[in-house]
Amino acid sequence: METAGERQLAQNSNDEPDRRSAEMSRRTPHPRRGSGRDMTTAWMLVVAACVGARTAGGSPLEPEVFLEKYGYLQPDSGVHTSAELQSALRHFQRLSRIPVTGVLDGATVRLMLEPRCGVSDEGSRHIWARRVRAALTGRSGAAGPRRRRRRSAAEGEKWFKRRLTYQLVNWPRHLAAGSVRLAVRAAFQLWSNVSGLAFQEAPGGPADIRLAFYEGDHNDGASNAFDGPGGTLAHAFLPRRGEAHFDMAERWTLNGHKGHNLFLVTAHEVGHTLGLEHSPVRHALMSPYYRKPGRSLVLSWDDIVAVQQLYGKPPGERPVRLPGQVLHAALQEWELTELHRGQKSSGQPLYCQGVFDAITMDQNDTVLVFRGSVFWTVSAEGSATGPLPLQQRWSDLPSAIEAAAFSLLDSKWYFFKGKRMWRYTDGTLDPGFPRTTTGLGLPRHPDSAFYYAPLGHMVLFKGSRYSVLNLKTLHQEPYYPRRLTDWTGVPQGTNGALHRPNGRLYLFREQKFWRFDPVKVRVTKEGHWAKDLSWTGCSNVLQSNSIL
Repeated sequence: METAGERQLAQNSNDEPDRRSAEMSRRTPHPRRGSGRDMTTAWMLVVAACVGARTAGGSPLEPEVFLEKYGYLQPDSGVHTSAELQSALRHFQRLSRIPVTGVLDGATVRLMLEPRCGVSDEGSRHIWARRVRAALTGRSGAAGPRRRRRRSAAEGEKWFKRRLTYQLVNWPRHLAAGSVRLAVRAAFQLWSNVSGLAFQEAPGGPADIRLAFYEGDHNDGASNAFDGPGGTLAHAFLPRRGEAHFDMAERWTLNGHKGHNLFLVTAHEVGHTLGLEHSPVRHALMSPYYRKPGRSLVLSWDDIVAVQQLYGKPPGERPVRLPGQVLHAALQEWELTELHRGQKSSGQPLYCQGVFDAITMDQNDTVLVFRGSVFWTVSAEGSATGPLPLQQRWSDLPSAIEAAAFSLLDSKWYFFKGKRMWRYTDGTLDPGFPRTTTGLGLPRHPDSAFYYAPLGHMVLFKGSRYSVLNLKTLHQEPYYPRRLTDWTGVPQGTNGALHRPNGRLYLFREQKFWRFDPVKVRVTKEGHWAKDLSWTGCSNVLQSNSIL
């Protein structure tokens, strides 16, 4: 017989925000020149289309505030006309390389919700306008590189010395100080490798450039207040103020796809402190939007030319560019250093400080916690063991998995990362795996995954939606994905979930947990898992350490 939980989750969900956005965009008439009423009506319609859109922190998207903050609208000009709003949207879309419609369509709303740098795009807008004019007038290539327009600050907004000092004021609590210092040092070296600059840390200060982490309003003005997870990650100031500020509420990481890579964000903000504006080149490090670590070169030629316009070429005239593969190896080394130092000093598993990639539980009620290239096991009594290398137990499994689940239906292990899924029987990879999740109808980069006994299927959360995977057919069930609001009280962005023997579902995000009751079909309790849940392994002394 169907349970109350199954009936609730089987109800038709509301229309998706981006689907509604697309429909509104199609229905919205193009305003006629001089018709203020039509333009106002059009703007009201497209604003209605993104009413359901929310940032990662849960606050609603405010398009006008966004366009003012990032330099597309004048913030002190009172009420904006619909013509101004439409023009601002066109500028934003053109600079962001998405279809230029002048309305808040799905692509525009999604980009506005992406994590990014808090520095205004106004300077980048002027750069893009110059490039377009040059292309239209045929003046773009005749004079070669010497006539390249500046993508950096004005001549007065640069450092007039070539040796600069920096100070790391504080850092995220869950990352070891030594590992953070290595990442920051590498971020500065990225720029010194391709320019005439040299950097040296001044731990006790004073320093030319200061890097610090803050939460919320930190006396930089209301428009620069941090907004919690997602949204604005960091911001920086042009030369001679020499400051870069980072949102302490973000999940900062040195390795892995969950959270935001501290090295890459630091390198971007350092670029601003040197005088660089945002780049209109999508793959550039100085692009305003966060990009995950990849295997391509970290700095684009656009980044290199911009810094060399201000500070010249490096000694020897040959810039050294960092390949993504080298960065990936360095990040893994920093992670192992962090594990060694953090665990040795606290006597607890490092994940107890609030960050892990995935969590699940096997048929023996043993909890497994995953982070980077290692995992820990926690017995039913709450004793933790590890860390152990992932590949010691599951060969061919990559590091930094994004979701993991053990299925009681078939006694198999399921792992997810990017667009691929791995399935193991004990420690052996099943034939035909890994498979692409897109071919199964599942999302890329899931937030979390778990076997849900009331449905008898695997459930995957991603943003504001969830998908259901039939483990017998290995295809998504009909009528999915659906809205996460079916799971009353469950937040977006959970990084792990598991079913306990009492039938309750526990979901995790950073330091917090939510207990979901399948019978009442809602969250019935929340708290701090490291302190309140003894079976997470954070209450007892670590048993062993076979990797370090």
